[in-house]
Amino acid sequence: MLKKILSYIIPIKIHTKKSPLSKSLEVTWANGELVLDSKNTNYSYGSLQRILRLGLKTIGFHNVILMDHVLVLGVAGGSVIKTLVDEIEYKGKITGVEIDSDIINIANQYFNLDKIDQLEIIIDDAFEFVLKTKNKYDLIIIDIFQDTKMPNFLFESFFINRICFLLKSKGFVLFNTMLLDKKDDVRNEKYIAEFDTINFKIKSIPRVENHNELIVIEKLI
Repeated sequence: MLKKILSYIIPIKIHTKKSPLSKSLEVTWANGELVLDSKNTNYSYGSLQRILRLGLKTIGFHNVILMDHVLVLGVAGGSVIKTLVDEIEYKGKITGVEIDSDIINIANQYFNLDKIDQLEIIIDDAFEFVLKTKNKYDLIIIDIFQDTKMPNFLFESFFINRICFLLKSKGFVLFNTMLLDKKDDVRNEKYIAEFDTINFKIKSIPRVENHNELIVIEKLI
């Protein structure tokens, strides 16, 4: 409790882990809450939770709560899952895909992710998972970073088409992206242009928490 109180004055690091995949992972008390960070960016809770909460609000909490199955690609500490369960009171199935088992161990230890009964965690590469899964989803949340970098496959046509195939009619994609330079702006513009406006409705929310752009995609048919 003392560390929590002191964290309103100065961040207090309580756990550091070197991960082969994520490099540095840190759990810190900051402004009275536990957050999970990589070396250069917030991975869960803190600003990231605010970003993805805004995306879910844009979709509509009233829409999310009626969904049957949500897929989260990139779990990290599970802040968006906590938003779904604790704030929206979502009761459906959640499948979380995370490539780094070290992150899931931290999420279980410090954020009680393993206490969520409706959640299934799969340790796998997101690209491999979307190729293999036979399920269809009402909401696909994409939140995949390697520190401040985003894997190229997220923006390739094949992956985009596969995500759209896995989406149920009237379903949504919530894609969290990071914009650090003009090249990233062009990348996002190209990504949005991949979707035809007959079958999809697309909304971008730029410059959330300075460097993030949320892309919300609704499948119309």
